[in-house]
Amino acid sequence: MQINKLRGKELDQLFEAVLSLKDLEECYRFFDDLCTVNEIQSLAQRLEVARMLKEGFTYHKIETETGASTATISRVKRCLNYGNDAYEMALDRVHAEKKEEVGE
Repeated sequence: MQINKLRGKELDQLFEAVLSLKDLEECYRFFDDLCTVNEIQSLAQRLEVARMLKEGFTYHKIETETGASTATISRVKRCLNYGNDAYEMALDRVHAEKKEEVGE
């Protein structure tokens, strides 16, 4: 894991703070204070690119719908193929929670 190089008290504190958030509204407030609008948009865009790649969309369709560069799409795809399976884990959990909300 690349992030292991950054492991330490400050990163632990950040992740613990994220894990302490209780709902979407708290997330909006926290990330509004923590990040710039562009940083938040970039994170959200990468997750959407991962979702679309996982669902089999083409680079062209992803680029058109998200505005992501082919470099970003390639990086996310590399993470999906050779990373820590975290995109898939998070997307699967969000999908499962949505299904529960709908009652499927």
